[in-house]
Amino acid sequence: MKLTDTARFSTVCIHAGQEPDPSTGAIITPIYQTSTYVQEGLGQHKGYEYGRTHNPTRMALERNLAAIEGGTAGFAFASGMAAIDAILTRLEAGDHVLVSDNTYGGTFRLFERVRRKFGLDFSYVDTSRLDLIEPALTPRTKYLFLESPTNPLLRVTDIAAASTIAHRHGVRVVVDNTFASPYIQQPLALGADIVTHSTTKFLNGHSDSVGGIVIVRHDDDAEWMKFVQNAAGAILSPMDSFLVLRGTKTLDVRMERTNRNAQAIAEFLAAHPKVTETIYPGLPSHPHHALASRQMRGFGGLISFDTGSLEAARRLLGRVRLMALAESLGGVETLISHPAVMTHASVPAERRAAIGITDGLVRVSVGIEDVEDLKDDLAQALG
Repeated sequence: MKLTDTARFSTVCIHAGQEPDPSTGAIITPIYQTSTYVQEGLGQHKGYEYGRTHNPTRMALERNLAAIEGGTAGFAFASGMAAIDAILTRLEAGDHVLVSDNTYGGTFRLFERVRRKFGLDFSYVDTSRLDLIEPALTPRTKYLFLESPTNPLLRVTDIAAASTIAHRHGVRVVVDNTFASPYIQQPLALGADIVTHSTTKFLNGHSDSVGGIVIVRHDDDAEWMKFVQNAAGAILSPMDSFLVLRGTKTLDVRMERTNRNAQAIAEFLAAHPKVTETIYPGLPSHPHHALASRQMRGFGGLISFDTGSLEAARRLLGRVRLMALAESLGGVETLISHPAVMTHASVPAERRAAIGITDGLVRVSVGIEDVEDLKDDLAQALG
């Protein structure tokens, strides 16, 4: 199945990086559940030596995701956080990273409570405000680390403009594209240098795998990622690689439905009298709606809305029947969560307040159920 250079998105998702199994003709890449490979002689092998270093299932996924994001190479890790940590291993003590201030709580925890101990420096600005980026760069800044849309306030950064600013100072741009998925936006095409995902989310899409991916455009980044993936060993398992490969085959159709459902749910919440604020880039009221319309293909499956208080949020979360109260996002089923208590509990309360994560804020990851059933569930829970 030879792809042409002009193959379109859904075709790339289904076919890139995968060939029929040479021994059987199986159209689906097998799960190569092996730790090692028999060698024909000393120094003679078929390109595979040891499971940490090489695995055909994982390599098929890495080629698939690199093609989907338009990168040079991809490297799969055991979780999204392991992927982000691997990116940081290119840095040395004293180096500085400028980060979107509304970043995921787990990312903030890794940066502040783990990597800062090893001499890295981090500072945070609202990168949706381009005027704040350049003044925050220093001679020691090596990465501009962006989330767009952010978790959970869904702020949108102009990736192309931010990349131009960073590159003027010799700074590489890393984009956590988990919330959007490559269906919604492709940061490398917008000028970024490295893209990372928690494959657990939209790429897998079925809430049955945990993993991460780093996709790069520069050869030196590819060489280092290949080295550190083997040296540190936080690799994605063959089974999880297989599950994500299955997920990317339906990424296009899942995201189409997710976009439609989320837009309808956001409009429903925006009109509800018990919701004080609805945050969704697809709403004209969103401050970055125009940018999102240019930069993104649809507005994604995440919605945040404010119920006004912790008690109101608690009542809502206790009443939903169809939506599942759970961390994570990006599955075919709709999940609902409370950022202050769940995903961003590791962020100090004063910092949450400063960036706008209130105790009444609720986040919904909209799935692909019938949208009328989802609206009915919210209506009765809010009623």
